[in-house]
Amino acid sequence: MVVDVHSHFFEYPRHFSPAFIKESVRGRNREIDLTVRWADYAKGATNATHTVVFGGKAKLAGLWVPDDEVAAYVATQPGRLIGYLSLDPTQPGWQDELRHGHQDLKLKGIKLMPMYAGFYPNSRDLDPLWEYATRHSLPVLLHTGTTFISNAPLDCTLPRLLDDVAIRFPEVRMVLAHLGHPYEGECVVTIRKHANLYADCSALHYRPFQLYHSLMLVQEYGVWDKVLFGSDYPFTTVDASITGMRALNDMLAGTALPRLDMDAMERLFTRDSLSILGIAP
Repeated sequence: MVVDVHSHFFEYPRHFSPAFIKESVRGRNREIDLTVRWADYAKGATNATHTVVFGGKAKLAGLWVPDDEVAAYVATQPGRLIGYLSLDPTQPGWQDELRHGHQDLKLKGIKLMPMYAGFYPNSRDLDPLWEYATRHSLPVLLHTGTTFISNAPLDCTLPRLLDDVAIRFPEVRMVLAHLGHPYEGECVVTIRKHANLYADCSALHYRPFQLYHSLMLVQEYGVWDKVLFGSDYPFTTVDASITGMRALNDMLAGTALPRLDMDAMERLFTRDSLSILGIAP
């Protein structure tokens, strides 16, 4: 069983502003169609049994996917897809959207994009969000790490900001996306000190030496059990991610560099992430 805790629902280019599309070219040095179709996802996810999917809301960066559309996509694959609502707390009405996504659309978690929307996740203005997540046992996945969008402030994405949130709201299960790259050290030490903080390893396999370094930090700090598998589809696939991760030690041939624990990595791939996050499939 493979649980993918990080996938998206987009319709390209409708959900993106012209500025976002123009700057996104820097991500792969070319424009790519980010439209998500279940058949395409399933083709590259041969071992995935459950997949968390969300859209995204970030007015500053120029990304906006209505939660109703995410819920409609999830409804096409009941039992396989698990939907999260998205919030941009800089925009009016976000608390109404929180209640609508959870209570009316029955979405099972929250996705936040602090850097893309330009807010600090530990701002006291967001306490109602964290209180709601605590009260309703909703897991929260946050983008942490870099981006290609020029007006998205890196200062809002640092993993250390979630330390403050976890101290004040220790019951909320949080996932720090992308191992916080390139702030992996911050991410690792932050998830290590809080019982309900985790990271996902999505969108990293195509930077193999960086991912090797990131997972070596995970290994040396003893937090393999705090890392969940995620793909970041449509930017890459489940199968490509697993294949790339399994090959990381191959590039060390002929060196004295320490090897990643492949048994620990295999346990990462088959981790019961839904139970960890308190989600009923």
